[in-house]
Amino acid sequence: IVRLGQGVDRTGRLAPEALERTFTAMRGYAELIERHGVRAVRVVATSATRDAANREDFAAGVREIFGVEPEVITGAEEAELSFTGATHDLVRLSPETGLPTPEGTRPPYLVFDIGGGSTEFVIGSTHVEAALSVDIGCVRLTERHLRGAVAPPPPGVVEAMTADIDDALDRVAEKVPVERALTLVGLAGSVTTVAGMALDLPGYDPHKIHHSRIPADRVHDISRRLLEMTHDERAAIPVMHPGRVDVIGAGALILDRILRRYGFAEVVVSERDILDGIAWSVAKPS
Repeated sequence: IVRLGQGVDRTGRLAPEALERTFTAMRGYAELIERHGVRAVRVVATSATRDAANREDFAAGVREIFGVEPEVITGAEEAELSFTGATHDLVRLSPETGLPTPEGTRPPYLVFDIGGGSTEFVIGSTHVEAALSVDIGCVRLTERHLRGAVAPPPPGVVEAMTADIDDALDRVAEKVPVERALTLVGLAGSVTTVAGMALDLPGYDPHKIHHSRIPADRVHDISRRLLEMTHDERAAIPVMHPGRVDVIGAGALILDRILRRYGFAEVVVSERDILDGIAWSVAKPS
């Protein structure tokens, strides 16, 4: 977790320290790529880079480290990659009919990916039917509403954050037919961390989290608790990644509002996400 989007909502620029954290991680990937003789490399940049005035600084670093041009993808492209990654192992084809056979889930799927700066929503069965990216993310909302806030936040802070989220969800509902979805699928670290808490795991276990089903009332309880906890209390949660401690409250609230506003009884949690979608895009035969 390199927090590339640090401060972008406020300054419109990628912070020097955020760029350096990202380049350090990339150099580690470059070593692995060389060691394993990788033949195809695709570098994708999302919300933080779309919004940053100095995104060329990021692009120059990518070219230096990987020797390829980074793709600053649109929100719609981000949504499609997330959908592909999340649903690839949800659907199998029946050998008799060739039609999709869900594994304990029913299409159409509403897939959402809570990122740092944005959240992507996409609906479909075997392919994307409609998608929208909105500027609500765990880093953006934390910096906008919770920075410096005590625990629990002062009156009005959570309400203001909820209003931001609900406004975005209203825009999603205008463009994406969420009422058609039969299965809600949640991606990325905010969702998987809440799932780990709901499952009372003694440590982060992606195999137990993947395809777990978390009831809406459990999500609501965890979201409320996270927003009331101190930094140290959140850091002590066994499944919590250190880089997520100060933004998990906002991420959990986004998840909670999605369930409540759209009327889903549960969320199916996926460890497969945009990274898997990017990998599948490279692996497809030309």
